[in-house]
Amino acid sequence: MEGTKIGVKERLAYGFGDLGCNIIYSAMSAFVLFYYTDYVKVSALTIGTIMLVSRLFDGVTDLVMGVIVDRTKSRFGKCRPWILRMAVPFAIAGILLFSVPSGLGETSKIIYIFITYNLVSSVVYTAINVPYATLNALITQDQYERSVLSIFRMTLATTGTLLITNLTLPLVEFFGDNLSAWTKTFAVFGIFAVIIFVITFAGTKERVKPSRTTKQEKVPFFKGIGILFKNKYWIMITLTLVFIFIQYSLNGGAAVYYAKVVLHDAKMVGPMNLVASVVQIVAMFTMAFFVKRIGKRNMMIVGAVIYGLGFGMFAFVGMSYAGVMFASALKGIGNACISSCMFAIVSDTIEYGEWKTGYRTEGLVNSASSFGFKVGNGLGSAMLGWILALGNYAENSVAQSASSVMAIKALFIYIPAAIAVIQIIIMLFYHLDKEYDSIVEDLSNGKTEAV
Repeated sequence: MEGTKIGVKERLAYGFGDLGCNIIYSAMSAFVLFYYTDYVKVSALTIGTIMLVSRLFDGVTDLVMGVIVDRTKSRFGKCRPWILRMAVPFAIAGILLFSVPSGLGETSKIIYIFITYNLVSSVVYTAINVPYATLNALITQDQYERSVLSIFRMTLATTGTLLITNLTLPLVEFFGDNLSAWTKTFAVFGIFAVIIFVITFAGTKERVKPSRTTKQEKVPFFKGIGILFKNKYWIMITLTLVFIFIQYSLNGGAAVYYAKVVLHDAKMVGPMNLVASVVQIVAMFTMAFFVKRIGKRNMMIVGAVIYGLGFGMFAFVGMSYAGVMFASALKGIGNACISSCMFAIVSDTIEYGEWKTGYRTEGLVNSASSFGFKVGNGLGSAMLGWILALGNYAENSVAQSASSVMAIKALFIYIPAAIAVIQIIIMLFYHLDKEYDSIVEDLSNGKTEAV
């Protein structure tokens, strides 16, 4: 599989899958808290707690789904059947998430939010995203081709984020700027997502098979978890993903508050995200060149440096439009470096784990990494709600207190910049890029450290 070349059509079809996933994921990151606090009128503290509890439960369902993927056998492979099966439920769940009935009392609203938020994040999104993430490792074993697939994935994921962040509020306004307007908006997005997932299913192929010496028996759940923790590089990448997705969650969720309170124009979130996303998309076209020359690990480090500087710039530019756009552009470049590698690098740890232990568990590796980034997203969402509440953010107040402004700046600037430093420290200990070729050669010759 080392020399496998993947055509442009298949790369695009694979990338479309994350565009579909991001229709809901981006909405959950950027708008669901805003929807709950400013339209449904539920406190940020309550929502933050629900999100954290849900994400911890979500992590468990990720691991279960990983085992299901590893045990799936069909004429379409392990992963592609789940993408097709879950396309319509994914769209329906997304609509329900943004359909809190207006006549419910406070307790009933909280119950509805808890149920639908878990339905989306812990069940439906997991059932489609874990197989999708695993598909990268089954299309090819070639390290560079995996990077290119990841670049297509993240380019189209960013396109999805761009569509959601720039179309959501205008569509809500078009449909009446009320609770039902959010439902109608996500009905449109849901139909779009179903079409996209069908393209991913039809346009991709699973090719990679285990080494002939790899154990083929079904791995019990807890034994599989034990195998994962013998994979040092998987641990490093999973921790890195936790921190990356805390950043993403804070960036996405705090942006609308930063624009509304600090920049005094909630609609500024559109241009900020537009610049970051467009710059990221343009930069992604150069990423394959750099990844081939300096490797995924070094790209992750460079990306964390630039991404962190982008966040830090907001502390110095104030309300300057040009300064805000420049800081957003820096974030776009940094995110291009990180996102071009972060999922492909997870796939590389599969071969290391197979070589180290004699077991190949693509689904469990990707689901556990999914657990990592969903925990990160959950922690970020919880931090968002808690810190807003700690800063005494007032949903209906025109003028916010100094503590509220400081809380929003901490969420949007200072905490994400500090997290970038942590990512750099972790990745300095990652050396799989240098070891990968010899590991794949051993596997192709039927050799493992375990045998």
